[in-house]
Amino acid sequence: MLLPVVNPERIRRVCSALSGAPVLVIGDAMVDTFIVGRVTRISPEAPVPVVAFDHEMRRIGGAANVAHNIAALGGEPTLVAVTGTDEAAAFLSQACREAGITASLIGDASRRTTTKVRIVTDRNQQVARIDYESDAEITGEIEQRLIGEIRKHASRAKAIIISDYLKGSITQAVAQAAVAAAGSDVPVLVDPKIPHIEYYTGAAVITPNHHEAEIATHSRVRNHEEARQAARVFRDRAGCRCVLMTRGDQGMWLLSEDCEGYLPSAAREVADVTGAGDTVIATLALSLAAGATLAEAARIANEAAGIVVGKFGPATVSVPELLRVFDSPAVS
Repeated sequence: MLLPVVNPERIRRVCSALSGAPVLVIGDAMVDTFIVGRVTRISPEAPVPVVAFDHEMRRIGGAANVAHNIAALGGEPTLVAVTGTDEAAAFLSQACREAGITASLIGDASRRTTTKVRIVTDRNQQVARIDYESDAEITGEIEQRLIGEIRKHASRAKAIIISDYLKGSITQAVAQAAVAAAGSDVPVLVDPKIPHIEYYTGAAVITPNHHEAEIATHSRVRNHEEARQAARVFRDRAGCRCVLMTRGDQGMWLLSEDCEGYLPSAAREVADVTGAGDTVIATLALSLAAGATLAEAARIANEAAGIVVGKFGPATVSVPELLRVFDSPAVS
């Protein structure tokens, strides 16, 4: 069943309320580095392309990209995360300030700040990726400091996001501290990793992609009926209230407390899907913080994802971009 159409005027009211809405983001912050060059030949040493360097870009990624998406839509994000004490951490801190993110970054000298280095061609084709990371779960003093920051900032948040990239910041104690700090009035939304599915008990909304849903439910998701069944099993296993399953070019499936159905993909041109899940959960949470229903928030998040996959790398969406899409007669 297709989710009901939302009146464009209602969308405009929700979008106008995005400004200033406070959202707490907890998770694995990282740096995305792109080394961009031109490929004209294959190496004589091995069957690999030779990339002639052109330029390098660095962007904030992971949970920091979630916070960046919230800031780009006019919300007030607070980011709580663990980093190393290296140069990448300094870049992350400075970039968050420049993006309008209030960042509480806990430096751990025993860890590396997660950095993904992608070598890409000038046509945005990825050649290779190098990951610098320490992915062991945080413990002891660092874990307690992170929990302390969650409790400190949760009181003013209207939504809380757990952005789990399986890089160590999200432990069971951290996730449950977020759920407890939210209480009954503030929704906790989770971008999950399946090995941690038991961590998220009590969350309001979890947003697995269909591959994650298949793994968690030991099933296949190839059509709407299979998505419906998998979402129900996933909800029971994760102990959450609602599930928004992202399905790539098949759109989304929403299982909420008061409605159930699908949204077709809103992507018009796909350049890069990097960070699309960050955009979905950021827009979803911010819309809920602005007073939208979950079905309304899912529609807005679906359109935001459709916009962001047309851009390169971890990207953001603006309110004017969203409004232009919803003012289009093609959106239904």
